[in-house]
Amino acid sequence: MTETAHPPVPTEAVPSAPRGTRLSRDARRTQLLGAARDVFAAQGYHAAAMDDIAERAGVSKPVLYQHFPSKLELYQALLTTYAAELVGRLRGAIEEFTDNEQRVRAAVSAYFDFVTGDGESYRLVFESDLRSEPEAAEILDKALTECIDLVAGVVTQDAGLDADRARLLAVGLVGLSQVTARYWLDSGHSVPKEEAVELMYRLAWRGLSHFPMIHD
Repeated sequence: MTETAHPPVPTEAVPSAPRGTRLSRDARRTQLLGAARDVFAAQGYHAAAMDDIAERAGVSKPVLYQHFPSKLELYQALLTTYAAELVGRLRGAIEEFTDNEQRVRAAVSAYFDFVTGDGESYRLVFESDLRSEPEAAEILDKALTECIDLVAGVVTQDAGLDADRARLLAVGLVGLSQVTARYWLDSGHSVPKEEAVELMYRLAWRGLSHFPMIHD
């Protein structure tokens, strides 16, 4: 499914506009996606109703259906938005530094930043109850592949490993970052965020640092 480029949904809660308020198409779409995010994150895809989303956004159902003809299309738009946000955070973290140790720390931090962006949107990407739908699975698999490709590209270039071995290391770093960030958030922040990032980055770096850079 090809998505048309639209402004990203803000990670903070999107307040509902009073009924009857005239908004531009992009502004209305952003508002609807924000409302849908809140409802889907709270109820899951299957339990959520378009009525609930329209009420949360402060619009009529016909207005909601003008922008999103079905609940599935609305959910896919949300998945695409937040999957792209995660990939963008990781890309920015990797491209910000040339030092590999700093890159590893920034990559781990990117996942912790993502899960704390608004406290719930990460569930749409990491815990979607719609993975059985081919369209949704394709969006999520594409985001995971892009994250792995970003890390693998750096490992291949700097450590001189072949593509298969570099990719295996990349899967390890992505998996470590994703799982620990989710666990940290769900466990109630029992360890301060900066300390949690420091612990995980040091764990990852102890392994990756044994592969020396082949370029200055």
